[in-house]
Amino acid sequence: MTTEQLEQTPRTRLRRSHKRGDFDRETINSILDATSLCHVGYLVDGKPAVTPTIHWREGDHIYWHGSSASRALKNSNGHDVCLTVSLLDGMVLARSAMHHSANYRSVMIYGHGTKVTDVDEKKEKLRTFLEQLFPGRWDMLRPMTDQELKATMILGMPIEEASAKVRTGGPIDDEEDYELPIWAGVLPLVHAMKRPEADPRNLKGLAIPDHVFSFARP
Repeated sequence: MTTEQLEQTPRTRLRRSHKRGDFDRETINSILDATSLCHVGYLVDGKPAVTPTIHWREGDHIYWHGSSASRALKNSNGHDVCLTVSLLDGMVLARSAMHHSANYRSVMIYGHGTKVTDVDEKKEKLRTFLEQLFPGRWDMLRPMTDQELKATMILGMPIEEASAKVRTGGPIDDEEDYELPIWAGVLPLVHAMKRPEADPRNLKGLAIPDHVFSFARP
């Protein structure tokens, strides 16, 4: 089974470590879906800035949101941005300092941020965002007010000019170094969910919803 391969562009083509590059849409989507944290790079008065934020994917589009007064969002709307996602899966210890590395999955997406202006569409995007994380929670909440919607900006862009970069496996040492009495290997890293911490102002007797315990990223 083959999936769509995104076209390589001068901005997404890997100059080094070509074997780690991946332009398969399924691979890119799986990395984007594995975490909610991204970093968006943009220009402010001609100077670079990078802001961490929460993202979500709907089909072949990526979305992120924040305050309508956000400098980051204002400078991303209608302008070139670079959105990145990174997952650190392990530290790789080799027999020389030169060959130490890390196992990771990452995605870079280039494009123009576009503001979602329709109120109903904005509300639906926010619903989708929350429901992807905690299915069933949106209908438990009090409805958003018009002022809250007005105070929230959502930007999105198509996942068209993008690439993934992935490293897996153990250390790759110089052949002669394998005879050295030095331990080498991989220290796997995982991001684990701990027990939920209730707000001390919760009403008494409230049970933790199932969607809290079932929260998990791929």
